[in-house]
Amino acid sequence: MSEPRRHGITVPFPGVALHDHRGWYEECVALGYTDVWSAEAGSHDGLVPLTLAAAWTPQLRLGTAILPVYTRGAATLAGAVASMCQAAPGRFALGIGASSPTIVTNWNAVPFEKPYARVRDTIRFLRAALAGEKVSEDYETFSVKGFRLDVAVPEMPPILVGALRPQMLRLAGREGDGAITNWCSPDDVRTIAEQVGADRELVCRIMVLPTTDRDTLRMVGRRMVAAYMTVPAYAAFQEWLGRGDAIRPMNERWAAGDRAGALEEIPDTLLDELIVHGTPEECRRRVEEYAAAGITTTAPAVFATGDDLRTMIRALAPGAA
Repeated sequence: MSEPRRHGITVPFPGVALHDHRGWYEECVALGYTDVWSAEAGSHDGLVPLTLAAAWTPQLRLGTAILPVYTRGAATLAGAVASMCQAAPGRFALGIGASSPTIVTNWNAVPFEKPYARVRDTIRFLRAALAGEKVSEDYETFSVKGFRLDVAVPEMPPILVGALRPQMLRLAGREGDGAITNWCSPDDVRTIAEQVGADRELVCRIMVLPTTDRDTLRMVGRRMVAAYMTVPAYAAFQEWLGRGDAIRPMNERWAAGDRAGALEEIPDTLLDELIVHGTPEECRRRVEEYAAAGITTTAPAVFATGDDLRTMIRALAPGAA
């Protein structure tokens, strides 16, 4: 492993209002977590949970996994990143990515075009803008005329790329500082890491469902899988990893409008490979397998609330027995 191990957790926590997160963040520090990672899709935005953590827990590194490159304009994105860099000097890691047509086009009315080029152009723009340069550039996917960031950035943040397949993973290693991935098994990690390259951070949002009941796993886990694997990019990701046959029946019935039937087509083997489940101790051991395989920053997303959530956060913490 080229990068030192970091112990992250995905926030905000399910069922906890943002204004009630302070105690949870403080406990994460006490438990030895190094990072909190947010996301941005159809719930909270990606930065407000981290802004609160910046003020309440100055020990934590803060990361986005991810901010979509389409849903903020270039200057707006640069200003948001610079603001986070000032709020948490040296502690902010920017994760950006293409997201999906559902989020970008269906929800935000922005054309989802040339995702690889858009991510690449965004990295190049941000490198220049955050360095204080005046940017006038016609990139392949957007143009910027005479922009200079009027915010001093104390330290250039690492720029990580949400990536699933070889081309984007190689971009993450070549022009970014690493990659962010998810919906993979520990056995997949080496395949993914080979594309990113050595000496790059590799963050993984690991889906954790703390249950020992197979019926609950099937009921909740199948919906989790279907929400992602019916997205073309995720379907292609699983095909690349060798699971094309496992997800094809689900996608065929989903495309035909048979949503209930599609869920029934998801095999238990897929749930076992892609979702961490079981007792707290079993979940901890499984998450550690990702780190042993080459994930440098584990960022479990725990699908639980209340006492079950707190028990799992404690079980996954560094040094937990």
